[in-house]
Amino acid sequence: MTHDELDTLESILVPMKFAKGEMILKEGEICRNIYYIEHGLVRQFYFKNDKEVTEHLGVDHTIFMCIESLFKEEPTHLQVQAIEPTLLYALPKARLEEVALHNVNIQILYRKILEESLIISQVHADLLRFESAQSRYKRMCKMSPQVVLRAPLVYIASYLQMTPETLSRVRSSTLLED
Repeated sequence: MTHDELDTLESILVPMKFAKGEMILKEGEICRNIYYIEHGLVRQFYFKNDKEVTEHLGVDHTIFMCIESLFKEEPTHLQVQAIEPTLLYALPKARLEEVALHNVNIQILYRKILEESLIISQVHADLLRFESAQSRYKRMCKMSPQVVLRAPLVYIASYLQMTPETLSRVRSSTLLED
């Protein structure tokens, strides 16, 4: 990208700071942004049968969004919470689409962001469908080592769709193997 293109993108970014535990997006709100995590840790989750289910854990230099709400412009069923003090940059979808109309490199960036989001969702779905508890945890350790080091175990267990007790056993047996 040229300096002008980067300046254009920078001009539409909205910096946002969140304290640990603070809600970034609540159920029922409409997601209007793509978020870039400069530093911090966030979790996307929803409630099922009165239990929280973690759908995504995002860490420094990654992107997240509530994709269905973003594109349908309907209230989200997801919630997003800062697990650590977090600095985000919100990229408003409407502004991004405006500047992308006039700039092919920004169009390409927008497409790459969406492709990456779809790939991450597919990898997570495949992980849950096809992998054992142990291989899910090992894969997460390889793919997202900072998340494994920094996120509370209860959220990691939920993300991997296992109980905290199962995660504890998996972690113990993984340590014994190494």
